[in-house]
Amino acid sequence: MYVISSDSFTFKFMNKSKGHLLGPSEEATFAMPGTAPGMLQDMRVVEVSDGDADYCGLLLAGMGASVVKIEPADGSPARRIGPFLRGETDTQESLHFWHYNRAKQSVSMDLAGDCKSQLESLLESADVLLDSSGGAVLDALGLSTDSLRKKYPRLIHGRLTAFGDEGPWRNFKGSDLIHLALGGVVMNCGYDADPFGEYDLPPIAPQVWQSLHIAGEQLAVGIMGAIVARDRTGQGQIVSCSIHEAVAKCTELDLMSWVMRRVTLHRQTCRHAAEITDSTPNIGLTKDGRWFISLLVSPRDQASLIPFLGKYGMAADLQPTQESATKSRDIPGTAPADESKSHALEVIQRFVRSWRYENMPWIEAQLAGLLWAPLRKAHENAKDPHWALRGTFAHIEHEKLGRSFCYPVSKWLATKSSWQIGQPAPTVGQHNGVAFEQHKSTVCSSVENAGGEKPLGFTPRLSPHEKPFALQGVRILDFSWFLASAGGTRFLTGLGAETLKVEWKGNPDTRFGAMAPVGGRAARDAANGPLPGHNDPSMGGQFNNKNAGKLGVSLNIQDPRGLALAKQLILKSDIVAEGFSPGVLERLGLGYEVMKKLKPEIIYVQQSGMGSHGMYGRFRTVGPIAAAFSGVSEMSGLPEPAMPAGWGYSYLDWIGAYGFAQAILGALHHRNITGEGQRVDSSQCEAGIFVAGPTILEHSATKGTFSRYGNRSPYKQAAPHGIYRTSGNDRWIAIACFDESDWVDLTKVAQHPEWSDDPRFSSLQQRMQHQDELDSLMQMWTSDQDGYELMYDLQKAGVSAGVCQTAQDRCDRDPQLSSAHWLTEVTGSSIGRWPVAELPFRMSDTPPHMGGIYNRGAPLYGEDNQYVFGELLGMSTAEIDRLIAENII
Repeated sequence: MYVISSDSFTFKFMNKSKGHLLGPSEEATFAMPGTAPGMLQDMRVVEVSDGDADYCGLLLAGMGASVVKIEPADGSPARRIGPFLRGETDTQESLHFWHYNRAKQSVSMDLAGDCKSQLESLLESADVLLDSSGGAVLDALGLSTDSLRKKYPRLIHGRLTAFGDEGPWRNFKGSDLIHLALGGVVMNCGYDADPFGEYDLPPIAPQVWQSLHIAGEQLAVGIMGAIVARDRTGQGQIVSCSIHEAVAKCTELDLMSWVMRRVTLHRQTCRHAAEITDSTPNIGLTKDGRWFISLLVSPRDQASLIPFLGKYGMAADLQPTQESATKSRDIPGTAPADESKSHALEVIQRFVRSWRYENMPWIEAQLAGLLWAPLRKAHENAKDPHWALRGTFAHIEHEKLGRSFCYPVSKWLATKSSWQIGQPAPTVGQHNGVAFEQHKSTVCSSVENAGGEKPLGFTPRLSPHEKPFALQGVRILDFSWFLASAGGTRFLTGLGAETLKVEWKGNPDTRFGAMAPVGGRAARDAANGPLPGHNDPSMGGQFNNKNAGKLGVSLNIQDPRGLALAKQLILKSDIVAEGFSPGVLERLGLGYEVMKKLKPEIIYVQQSGMGSHGMYGRFRTVGPIAAAFSGVSEMSGLPEPAMPAGWGYSYLDWIGAYGFAQAILGALHHRNITGEGQRVDSSQCEAGIFVAGPTILEHSATKGTFSRYGNRSPYKQAAPHGIYRTSGNDRWIAIACFDESDWVDLTKVAQHPEWSDDPRFSSLQQRMQHQDELDSLMQMWTSDQDGYELMYDLQKAGVSAGVCQTAQDRCDRDPQLSSAHWLTEVTGSSIGRWPVAELPFRMSDTPPHMGGIYNRGAPLYGEDNQYVFGELLGMSTAEIDRLIAENII
């Protein structure tokens, strides 16, 4: 049975007749969105954004912060981005603006005019200044960054820039397409090569606004880390993030494959880019033209597949897998291509073709243990009862229009806090005067915490930057798994938390992927081609990248003695972070109710694919399944009837990880101000729905369905706007012209002044109508050009352009990333010294370091048992040896 009430959600699993209610058996009550205070309820944010930081502001507002948006009298540039409610440009009816600015207030202000006193009035009671103004705020105040800090010492100044403040590309012009190209995302995404291995189509940039989602998510983590640090010190700081660096760190296997083995990955249709590609997509088409995904990431999947298909007489000639192999598994995208797997996928596609979309038995396949899901259109999730049970969507009333519209409003459920729904996006200047009075009448959190630094109770460790960490004294008992949860605790480790990564040899985390080369670092430094990798789980480069700085603990909590040890560790910890399938810890006797009785203030945050509560809690989910289900796979690619190109890596693993880190940091801050611990049920798929919000709102408002558009730009109009071939094998450049100035400058660089005289290209609207012809001319021009030389020429002329960079380019040719020291060297006990990706934001007072407080690489299995069980739990060496002998640790 399930019960929904107005102020809470209670769900208890019962196996319904259709057999697809899959929530865990433990009853738990969560606050529905808007029914409890937000985690950041005491935070006041002043947002000055040209549009780039709007998403970060939405995240902060959703978590409860009061956000005042400063915009010019004619409105933010984001108000001119479509789609629009009635189809025509209207700055008050931009659905794009509505989505990204829900729950905010608007104050109109001319930053180039006399606004200093108004700005000062807002900043006096602000906790956070969210700033992507490119220096306009500081100019309006007549202050430098340092003098702003002195004037407002408790203010957290969160800054988002395109390429950073320093470095050779600091003045480059960016855009969503340019950032996805230079950051490496697009070279992972697109369609299969032809039978000769040549790419006859350009890479495809995932749609829409994903570079701003990536940077906004990561900047929000940095800002929240600074908030938690200020809870202790009372001091603010500068947190800065460049979109370029954030995007460059949001790919998956390609980076460490190059770093470790000098291997380049190649894009494939709607599946992971791979070292060795195959010709069989893992999506299949129904008879009525819709898509389903099926993943085979382990021999166990094929063992489950044959009896499932056999029920329908469609197992063909598939053969069972040897039982001894069924426990092995791979990170999606790491398993080598082979004909047997391709054949199995072709058999699945036959099965999918025999069904209509609405009748495909994908739920039955999930119940059989298979990684299957529909490629949904994002708006279809709004009708799914699972998300209704979780309060993922809300209908917000727009009083002036006399209508309500559907918005995604939540990324997780929690027991002591909730996501805030808020009011519709404001009209320009709607809160002039009101916002100033509210700020005057409210004492901000920074003033309340002005009592000076609170004692730590321990000797802090300084980072290699010779400064303290933001999360000093925080300990995490980390049951994370793969990237979606381990990537979240990765951020917290880099911020200084002591993270105890718990594994058990009967079911360890997957350590294979981007393996260290045979011959080690010396072989890699001398190599001029791909190297063979180790087949040793202690030598995984991908594992090293996502678990650097953590401590390794082996613990068998299936044994009562191991369970007792886990309970002792909970007493020593602040946070329990978990990424198993929902219900696993509970069934082992370590559910939240047990934790709470042990330590009422404990914070328990779980990350799963669909969320542990609702109808789909135990569905098997990895990044590509979550992407398919949430809608982000179906959204990216060439227009129909082309198949979706989707994402070439587990994008929602990263988006889920960012949300996981935010949930933990928000819960820490909530505990700091209330003393309360809580449980958080975080959903990877829900995080994907949240970034697909504009398309969901568009369908609700206009009944229009999002249509893929390749690399073009229908919403922020631009032409040319695409990815064009340059000289070399599979080399491409992204170019974007948003106005007449861009176009004139491009024709000069191209040395084709006659293009400006062509009536087809005489205006932006004309160019938008003749994009096919324009793209043909562009392609003829760029095809024999060196991509980097062309990029520099265009950027020098003021045109947004960027090479579609590979991992090799980012590591070996990108001077901006190099100047930012985007990789950090850490040393692992077995793997040796290797670079890993540093956290993408800078913090002036508590700078992160990916080696964590111990300045090291990822741990070996159980490497730190002596410290954890000996020093933390006070056990003798003899007791620890006995636990090892008895298979407890």
